Order: sequence, then C-alpha cells, then structure tokens
Amino acid sequence: MNIKTTISALSILSVLSFSAFSAQPINQNQAQNLQPIGVINVSGINGTPSDIRQALSDKADAQGAKTFRVIEVRQEGNYHATAEIYQ
Repeated sequence: MNIKTTISALSILSVLSFSAFSAQPINQNQAQNLQPIGVINVSGINGTPSDIRQALSDKADAQGAKTFRVIEVRQEGNYHATAEIYQ
C-alpha cells in the first residue's frame, strides 16, 4: 500500500512541476503590443548567456511577470543585464 501511495504522490508532484513555467524571453517585435510592468536588473553573473537568461527569468518570475525583454547587457568583469518585464 505504501508503494501505491508513493507512486501516486510522485505522479502528482511531477504534473505540478511541469505546469509551472518560468518567464520567457521575447524580442522587441513581440513586446510591441505589450504593456511593461517594470524593469529588473541582475549583476555579478560569471557564466554563459544562458546563465544570464536564467537569472533574468528567475527575477521576472519573482515579480510576477510572464515574459521579459533584455534591454542591456554589459560585461565589467562579471555580467550585468537589464530587462523590461511584461505580464
């Protein structure tokens, strides 16, 4: 009986984890008809562009955004990025 309960619980948790989507990057054309809800920044990232994108996505999620558009990226030893976020 415990095995069935464990399998059921894992099945439910896997469905819930797949239903949670992170904020997605968009380009300027896709953002044209959207209303920005704010601006986010991430700094001190020492990694690849995908690390920057993931940090922006995580921060956008925390602000309740569904999408974000990168408006600035610069490298000063580590990376710094700024993005507009959209609902």
